[in-house]
Amino acid sequence: MILTGEGAAANAKRRLLERAGARVVGEEADAALAVVSDGDEATVMRLRSRGVLVNATDRPELCDFTLPAIVDRDPVIIAVGTGGASAGLAKALRQRLEVWLPSSLGGLANGLARARDAMRARWPDPADRRRAIDAALEAGGSLDPLADHAEEAVEHWLAARDAAPTPSGLVVVLLRSPDPDELTLRQARLLGQCDRIYHRPDVPAAILDRGRADADRIACARPVGGEPGLSIDIDWADR
Repeated sequence: MILTGEGAAANAKRRLLERAGARVVGEEADAALAVVSDGDEATVMRLRSRGVLVNATDRPELCDFTLPAIVDRDPVIIAVGTGGASAGLAKALRQRLEVWLPSSLGGLANGLARARDAMRARWPDPADRRRAIDAALEAGGSLDPLADHAEEAVEHWLAARDAAPTPSGLVVVLLRSPDPDELTLRQARLLGQCDRIYHRPDVPAAILDRGRADADRIACARPVGGEPGLSIDIDWADR
């Protein structure tokens, strides 16, 4: 990665690039990407003439790519990008996320990775396994990702859980408006966990998109009961 410019801005970019694992070189070196830390247009044009893709600090009109603000909880990485609209906004959001996300989040991710075989053995059915994990990771759950956890949290969770499948059934969700931001926390959680979504044809796509991408979506007048797994029936509150 080529880095040009001097001073505090260039030093900050160098630290970020090196922390991400980039090998930082000067303008004359061969590289596919470059960061022009002072936003100098002449430097941008020289690099582009060589086929190098450029990010020019504070010059979104000169950028071939943008650099998101990063929250690093290795192996969990969260990138906040605005498409170059406002680096300040991306930074403000990153700072909020830094406060909310505990330092133990990476350890939780590694614990879940180590426990894959144990979870498959405990819940051989993929739907049962997914519901068990979802329940553990929900707000206030045993593995709530926004809570601080010891290194052995996943192992303790597996040891404490009953091996029986988690509950399933049909739950009715009544919408008060077509605005997905007006879903209650419980409604949003259920949509994110369910296997099937039964809905009236006039339910907006913005609501349905809050469900899992692999959940079946069935437009109908009335849901069909008796199927295994968790089903959601979406209707309007004033009907």
